[in-house]
Amino acid sequence: YRLDKSVITGIATGDAAARNKSLIKVWCKTETNTTFWNETVKNCTAGALCWEEGNLTWTQMNSSWTDYQEKCKHIFAGTNLPDLAVGLILLALSLLTLCTCLILIVKLLNSMLKGQVAVVIKKVLNTDFPFPFAWVTGYIAMFVGAGMTFIVQSSSVFTSAITPLVGIGVISLERAYPLTLGSNIGTTTTAILAAMASPGETLANSLQIALCHFFFNIMGILLWYPIPFTRLPIRLARGLGNRTAKYRWFAAFYLFVCFLVFPLTVFGLSVAGWQVLVGVGVPLVALAVFVVVVNVMQSHCVRFLPHCLRSWDFLPRPMRSLAPWDAVVTSAFGFCGKHCCCCCKCCKCCRKKEDEKVMNQGRKSLEMYDNPAMARDEDSAVSAARL
Repeated sequence: YRLDKSVITGIATGDAAARNKSLIKVWCKTETNTTFWNETVKNCTAGALCWEEGNLTWTQMNSSWTDYQEKCKHIFAGTNLPDLAVGLILLALSLLTLCTCLILIVKLLNSMLKGQVAVVIKKVLNTDFPFPFAWVTGYIAMFVGAGMTFIVQSSSVFTSAITPLVGIGVISLERAYPLTLGSNIGTTTTAILAAMASPGETLANSLQIALCHFFFNIMGILLWYPIPFTRLPIRLARGLGNRTAKYRWFAAFYLFVCFLVFPLTVFGLSVAGWQVLVGVGVPLVALAVFVVVVNVMQSHCVRFLPHCLRSWDFLPRPMRSLAPWDAVVTSAFGFCGKHCCCCCKCCKCCRKKEDEKVMNQGRKSLEMYDNPAMARDEDSAVSAARL
């Protein structure tokens, strides 16, 4: 799959005709011949090469024609699909490939990093400097993350590489946090290098934007790392991870709400006008701040709260717990244990296999008794296994 760079350039420069062209490149190899000749003209066209010879004005004319064309051989070369359909297909394939690779990476790391190897690696990566220089460890991890990102020129590659290591417990969450912050600094070097390659007349503006990117990430580190109390992302990540481990569907729900529903809602309110955005947004933000403050006080200083706010028990259960929603999602999508069944028939089959497994365990447990005749039917075997 190849992109037509001329169309991208036309769209970026504001060419209206380029908006109706396809980004999919059709001809990958083209040979063009050009013929030049001199011709007399009455008036010289602006921008043309003209000269005076005697009483005549001469200019150079040219004519070009395509002598040879070779079609591209990518998978979409012979199709008539629109750019939107091609983009959606590539998006689905890329996500499938990405998820498959991450699953295989985790399985490979799980098989490789076992026993003494995992212990040594975990000890090396998560060990702090001795007191009183323990605070330096996080900043050195930032330099490591920035250096590794500078080498691979992509923060996504670096964070995707350390994510499975965190998942299998080789790197702790507290160590992955400064590595990720350093990765955000390392990725700014790409913009700085690109700005340095700009022409002289645009070098100042390019460097200003690149340095804005750099100092923005620096300010983010100063805001969320130096003081241990401000390392809120670690606590948020651990809380979301524990919630997702308990309710598997929560990860998809979180991504859907935070990256689709919330941005579209804010965009829609902003289009309606700043009055609507403020009138709806301010009460919602105030409610969120109130809930956060009450939760913190319930955990640390509950005695200062009125009796009605010392717990959320006065609210309906679906408003204070995900368990009722988990039951709805489980029944709707057919989650059987750790597996997801796509239909009710599959789910029943899954449950039947689970029951058979339980009954087999019950039979094995009954064989340990002196009198196996105690189990007269399969129900007693299941009960014994469950006990």
